[in-house]
Amino acid sequence: MPVDSSPPDQPAVAVTALVKRYRGATAVDGLTLTAPTGQVTALLGPNGAGKTTTVECCEGLRRADGGTVRVLGLDPATDAKALRPRVGVMLQDGGLPTTVRAEEVLRHVSTMYARPRDPGELSERLGLGGFARTQVRRLSGGERQRLALATAVVGRPELVFLDEPSAGMDPQARLAVWDLVRELREDGTTIVLTTHQMAEAEALADHVAVVDHGTTVAAGTVAELVGSNASIRVRVTGHHEDRDLASALRTALAGTGTATDVDVSTCGAPDTLEVTGAVTPQVVHAVTGWAHEHDLLVRSLTTGRRTLEDVFLDLTGRSLR
Repeated sequence: MPVDSSPPDQPAVAVTALVKRYRGATAVDGLTLTAPTGQVTALLGPNGAGKTTTVECCEGLRRADGGTVRVLGLDPATDAKALRPRVGVMLQDGGLPTTVRAEEVLRHVSTMYARPRDPGELSERLGLGGFARTQVRRLSGGERQRLALATAVVGRPELVFLDEPSAGMDPQARLAVWDLVRELREDGTTIVLTTHQMAEAEALADHVAVVDHGTTVAAGTVAELVGSNASIRVRVTGHHEDRDLASALRTALAGTGTATDVDVSTCGAPDTLEVTGAVTPQVVHAVTGWAHEHDLLVRSLTTGRRTLEDVFLDLTGRSLR
C-alpha cells in the first residue's frame, strides 16, 4: 500500500495560474487544477488544449513560465530527485527502450525501487505474458500501453500520471486496466489521467477538469458536471427551411405551461433538436404534438440523460481542431 506522507487535507497536485509559452505562443494560459489526494482526477480537453503541457510541468519534464506547481507538496522543477521514487509516469508515446524485451524492461524498472510490486504478478494481471519476450518496438499500440502502465505502477508510487491509459486496447485489456486503476485508488494511490474517452472518465474519475485554450473551463465531479436533468433528442422532416425550428419549439413549449424549465437547441443540424431540463412525459407529448401540428414528421426520438461527452462538447464546441 502506498505511504502518503502528505497532509490529508493537502491536494496531491495543486496547479495555480500556470503559464507556459513556446516561441511566443501560449500553450497554457493561467490554468488552475487540483487533484485531491487518494482520488482519480481525469483531465479532459481537445487536442492542443494544453493538457499534455500541464501534465509535463507536473512531472518536471517542463518548467513553467508563470504560476506555481506543487506535487505532493514539492516543486517538480526543483525537487525532482525527491519526487522521482514517489511518482509514477505513463507516457502514451515514448519512454520505453525499443530494442529490449518487454519482460526485461519491467524487471529492470522494478529494481529501481525499494519496495516494488512483483513484476510477475503485475505481468499476469495485465496480460503481458503473451509478448514478454518480444522487443518493445514490435509490440502493438495496446501492448505497449499495457507495458507502460506496468512500469508506471511497479514501484508502488503515491501518485501516478497516466496518459491515455487504455488507448489502442481491446475491450478485455481496457477492463483489466480499469480494474487496476480502481484497485490503486482503493489502496490510497492518487491518479491523474488524461483521456479522450469520455466513458473512461465517467467510469473511473472522482473528479474531472475540462481544459480548453490553455485554461480550466469546468471542474467538479461527474455528477456535478452532468447534472440530473433528462433530455429529448428529436429529428423531424418536413418543410422547415424558412423556420427556426428550435425557436418555434421553444415558444410552443412555453405556451403549454408544462415545460417552463426546459431549453431547446439544435444538435449539429437544423432538423435535429434537443430539449434539456425538467423533461417529463407531458413535455414528450407536447413535442410530438407540436411536430404534428406543423406537418413535421418525427423520424426519431430518443430520451435520456446528459453524458460527460455532451458536457464536453457544450464547453469546447463541435468544430474540428
